[in-house]
Amino acid sequence: MAIKNVIENTSFIGGKYVREFEQMFSSKYGVKNFISTANGTDSLYIIMKMLGIGPGDEVITAANSWISSSETITQCGAKPVFVDIDPLFYTIDENKIEEKINSRTKAIMPVHIFGQMCNMEKIKRIAAKHKLFVIEDCAQSHFSEYAGQLAGTFGIAGSFSFYPGKNLGAYGDAGGIMTNDDELGTRCRMFANHGSLVKHDHKMEGINSRLDGLQAAILSVKLNYIDQWTEKRIQHASFYSQLFSLSKHVIAPVVRPDTKHSFHLYVVRVKRRDALQNHLRESGIEAAIHYPSPLPFLPAYSHFGYDRSDFPVSYSYKDEILSLPLFPELSEEQIEYVVNSVDRFYKN
Repeated sequence: MAIKNVIENTSFIGGKYVREFEQMFSSKYGVKNFISTANGTDSLYIIMKMLGIGPGDEVITAANSWISSSETITQCGAKPVFVDIDPLFYTIDENKIEEKINSRTKAIMPVHIFGQMCNMEKIKRIAAKHKLFVIEDCAQSHFSEYAGQLAGTFGIAGSFSFYPGKNLGAYGDAGGIMTNDDELGTRCRMFANHGSLVKHDHKMEGINSRLDGLQAAILSVKLNYIDQWTEKRIQHASFYSQLFSLSKHVIAPVVRPDTKHSFHLYVVRVKRRDALQNHLRESGIEAAIHYPSPLPFLPAYSHFGYDRSDFPVSYSYKDEILSLPLFPELSEEQIEYVVNSVDRFYKN
């Protein structure tokens, strides 16, 4: 019905369905401004661009993430500065951030990877000390929490992705920007719409990054179910971890204390990872790798000349991490099947 309504009203770009989703999402998060965009990558770029980050500047981010986190920094003309990950929680190691700060540093971009919240208390304290922006990459952390506060509400702005595979996913690309800064929100909305809030009245040059009505309508319907879906993910993750608790071969994910992990992904660490992945595939189980290479070791960043000793945790984990199936509709029997399949592999 939602899709049918959009088609009947020919509300394909902008319009009431986009406005309704923006209002619903900002209300559910309790923030003043939510600006929808074409995708989550654009959201990061727009935030940094509208904060004035550009050539000669540096932005600190995590060594293990999807390339959107770093490529958008470069697109602004700035330099991505990578920090190794915490060995227990896999998020940026906040204890190593300060050593990367210099006079060119303008922002810290923590990535709440896999649904796990970063230590935002420490990151905000570091940012305040050095007068830096905090831009949260929330692409994988819809409704995750740190000390009872939602992801995306700690910094100057938060960026979200609604790619189909996300916890709250559209039927195509979609993203958004969250901020309580009214001026930043207005500038982001303007820049994402060709530099205009009113058609033909361009206050600046911008880009074309607009959420379409079909995706907005779909997301509005799915938003009504996100709480129960998130709880299902958490329950499934807990059951996985319970079953793996006695395993000598599987290191299950650890949830940071005083947080709500939304479990976009259930990521374990194992030896002989690639062979296990093939074994699971032969058993009808699709397991994925997030990500095969830490960002600093991608060909795109070879010009930096990084060595494995620069990011020892990220490098050592790259051949061990494996994402097991996790989605709300998963049954306990299916989880048991996955765990038993893993056990069989290591018994052979």
